[in-house]
Amino acid sequence: MRKIALEEHFTTPELAEKYVARPTQSDTLFADVERRLADFDELRLEMMDRTGIDLMVLSVTTPGVQGVKDTDEAVRHARGANDFLAREVHKRPKRYAGFAHLPMQDAAAAADELERCVRDFGFLGALINGQTNGHYLDEDCYAPFWERVQDLDVPVYLHPGSMADHPAMFAHRPELDGPIWAWTAETAAHALRLVLGGTLTRFPKVRLILGHMGETLPFLLWRLDSRRAFDLGAELAPDERPSAIIKRSLAVTTSGVCDAAPLVAALHALGEDNVLFSVDYPYEDPQVACDFIEAAPIGDEVRAKVCHRNAERILRI
Repeated sequence: MRKIALEEHFTTPELAEKYVARPTQSDTLFADVERRLADFDELRLEMMDRTGIDLMVLSVTTPGVQGVKDTDEAVRHARGANDFLAREVHKRPKRYAGFAHLPMQDAAAAADELERCVRDFGFLGALINGQTNGHYLDEDCYAPFWERVQDLDVPVYLHPGSMADHPAMFAHRPELDGPIWAWTAETAAHALRLVLGGTLTRFPKVRLILGHMGETLPFLLWRLDSRRAFDLGAELAPDERPSAIIKRSLAVTTSGVCDAAPLVAALHALGEDNVLFSVDYPYEDPQVACDFIEAAPIGDEVRAKVCHRNAERILRI
């Protein structure tokens, strides 16, 4: 079955020097990851042909410019990364597409760069690697950015990034850091800030995408509604409930979660139009991901939606 994968990463020579997270302590293992992040030819294409992935939507691996302190440097690196990706996509437009890499240190600059990438390069949206220097996307300063996103009518993929600080719950337990748990907690909280803080209500046409089967949020909808009403001391109108905002504004991908139980639960919670296939290459095994989705206990019509039709509709491919 045709497959489109949209949490698939790369890096540039400039970013690779300082702005690639190392989620493993194994130098040998990460050396292979680094080799694959930099490759657009033999390794990546062979993998796609072997596993049946028709199209990859490529994005800068975490943290990218979200890890840059200086705004001018972030803007320069983001533009360079997008120019770099545009050249690679131009070589193989039937195999690669792009998500813009944005300097969220400056909301206006990020909005302008997103528009440049969509208008000039045909990029399909943006992927943002978490918080930027301790600032989250629900803050008032980002309103001009979200207005531009809504005007351009492209999705934003909210991807994990490093935590701005390390609370006591992670002290002396380094195994909880990174993708095992901290990135999930960080990204879920970031998305909930956009839900509860009103950003996704103020900009109702914005479409947010979360990876890793929704960073646990699809499985907590009832509790989110219950506790929000409890906190406010009043019953919420149906369209004001966190679950309603999430169902309206969020889509999720299967990246990094090759397990039938959460797949079925996510489809039940969000609907079959809001779950999309992804791998999280090169951090996950594409063969495992593709074998999983082909064998998942869902009907073929739903499988087609997850594998490619939802991506084609949401990304307008």
